[in-house]
Amino acid sequence: MLASSKAGHDKNTVYVIIKEETEYVYLADGRLKTLAKPKRKNKKHIQIIKKYPEPEISERIKAGQTDDLEIRKVLKQYRMSITT
Repeated sequence: MLASSKAGHDKNTVYVIIKEETEYVYLADGRLKTLAKPKRKNKKHIQIIKKYPEPEISERIKAGQTDDLEIRKVLKQYRMSITT
């Protein structure tokens, strides 16, 4: 799923949720926050975005079979869909 940051210096930044724990989620954008070093953020500081471009990408992310380039493509597709 996609998530938007509600608090912090990265406010209004859109990320892909990589991993979820009880209190925290791990987010990646493919550029500054990569899959190797995702951003850990408190769940109450993010807004879930239900829209996801392709369900098969979601499955690859859960299985760990994706890369930073694909994350960037997903976020680019989302940004283009909200501007049109």
